[in-house]
Amino acid sequence: MKIRTAILAVLTAGLLPIAAYADLPGRHPAYLHALTDLREARWNLEHRPGSPAVSAQEDIAIAEIDRAIAEARRAAAEDGKNLADHPPADANLNRAGRLHHAAEFLRKARNDVAREEDNPEARRLRRAVVIHIDNALAATERAIRDVERHR
Repeated sequence: MKIRTAILAVLTAGLLPIAAYADLPGRHPAYLHALTDLREARWNLEHRPGSPAVSAQEDIAIAEIDRAIAEARRAAAEDGKNLADHPPADANLNRAGRLHHAAEFLRKARNDVAREEDNPEARRLRRAVVIHIDNALAATERAIRDVERHR
């Protein structure tokens, strides 16, 4: 029993430093989650048929999402993240409808990237990502209001 405990203690002590560095380089894994959510938001805006009354707002939102994706990719790369890693989307959606889904994914992406950032270059990029997400969310919410007005 004492030998097992000793072996476990040695293994635990040996693995703790590895676990401490598991998220390095960079401690902001949320960029990858945000990228997934941004791609999902974009898909909901672009690949599902919508009302002609909202297509201009959808185009604005898609352009802003594309800018946010580009900046988030740069921030993730600056933070040392593997851009080939695609975590699953936050699929717990509360409302029906593609525009509402896009808005929820945008909010989730914003929450992911709005976390504290210790890398000064990634911090500048993070601000740009948040601005683009906010612009995309505003356009998506305008599209939602337009649809509701035309019902």
